[in-house]
Amino acid sequence: METQALDFPKINAVLRTNGTGEVTINGTSHAIEAANEAAVLNDALRLITETAAQLGRPVRVSTTDPDGQGLIIVSPDGVVSEATPIKPTPRQKQTTLSVTAAPSPATAKATTTAVPAPTPASVPAASSPAEEAPAQAADAAPVTFGAAVAAAAVRPPTSASTPVGAEPATRRSLKDTSFLVSAPVLQPATRGWRGVLSRLGFRMDPSPEELAEREDIRTVSQHWPGPRTVAVVNRKGGANKTPTVVMLSAILARYSGAATVAWDNNESQGTLGWRTEKGGHDNSVLDLIDSSQALLSPSAQAAEIARFVHHQTSDKFDVLRSDENEEGDHEVTAEEVDIAHQVLTRYYRLIVMDSGNTARAANWRRMIHHTNQLVVPVTAIEDRAEAARLTLQTLESRGGHDAELARNAVVIVSESTDAKRSMSGDALKRAKDEARRIADGFAPHVRAVVRIPYDPALVNGPIRYDALQPATQRAWLAAAAAVAKGL
Repeated sequence: METQALDFPKINAVLRTNGTGEVTINGTSHAIEAANEAAVLNDALRLITETAAQLGRPVRVSTTDPDGQGLIIVSPDGVVSEATPIKPTPRQKQTTLSVTAAPSPATAKATTTAVPAPTPASVPAASSPAEEAPAQAADAAPVTFGAAVAAAAVRPPTSASTPVGAEPATRRSLKDTSFLVSAPVLQPATRGWRGVLSRLGFRMDPSPEELAEREDIRTVSQHWPGPRTVAVVNRKGGANKTPTVVMLSAILARYSGAATVAWDNNESQGTLGWRTEKGGHDNSVLDLIDSSQALLSPSAQAAEIARFVHHQTSDKFDVLRSDENEEGDHEVTAEEVDIAHQVLTRYYRLIVMDSGNTARAANWRRMIHHTNQLVVPVTAIEDRAEAARLTLQTLESRGGHDAELARNAVVIVSESTDAKRSMSGDALKRAKDEARRIADGFAPHVRAVVRIPYDPALVNGPIRYDALQPATQRAWLAAAAAVAKGL
């Protein structure tokens, strides 16, 4: 098909999650409001198709949605295709094929999918002569690199000297052959322009952002062979430890389905119980320790743990509170941490531990002994960041297991709330810049650093994952994936 989508007219289409959108054609803006994303897209496509019909040829459209930017082509008949021109460099053209490792699903799709000649339903984007790849003959068979390499590897040699009926030396055993397809199938896009187009029947591959999110979800959905313990530490109060414990517990419990408990391992009174949902009792870690013998007996049933923990009905994890008795002065000992940990590993696959502010406390140090993954939260304020650095330095100086935890730690940097309250543009920029500066400072010393945007749902009251803004949910998912990789 000779008709190609040209750069004129310049068309930009924006799709928002709140049921609004905008199509700009050569500088003329057309605002769109509808009931949902699909309705917005229908109206946008109508405007774009009318433009293509007036010109009598396909048009190229730059799209923007919460997932990022893309490029599509719309024909005068309303047929949509994705514009992904391949621009090989001279070096790429001369490179011979070599098998080095199993490709990822995305790479496999890019290198093994047959590329048929263009049809009216799939019009390639125009490119400059310098960017165009050499044309293939019209009757050339589609090239499937993966299949070609595999076939070349197993095809027996033919020779006139091979006796008739003789079995070639390279013949493979049927035991090594299967017709089952084991490669993962890439599901179509579900979000943004690509997702709406896929639901309308135009199959679109997911954007890089959606693929990255799918990989994070896959990571946090894993199960591990045995219980795992995550410790959230910073020797400075107000560093976001408790919200971090809640968010990690909620995401890991929601996606993995593994029994997960958030444990407030404060020396006396912690705040985890204040920021989470209360069950139908007042029991705390001290009550669990007192009943440990019964809970660890062979006759104990899994449901009995519910008498001591507080279930989070929306986020699907349990909370083991610290002692909240205002008249009590009991401080949890190292031996009591051992007992509580033994009980919890009997009933849960994943334990996420909140902590106090004293790295020298017996219960703090014993928590570290049981930890598989260390998480250091910090708000983007200098003293919190310095306290986090000193916490890591203390662990590193102790050597052995403690030092390994420090080197493998995940640092989670949250934007300061003070700048957000002022609602000043300059203050917001300074908050982001400070969070970036602190994150960059930690990056060379730990395994991973994740930045979290400010969200009012994390400031006061009970914390709920569903109450967060989408950008905050995505950031916490990335943080949980970073943590899960260390388990």
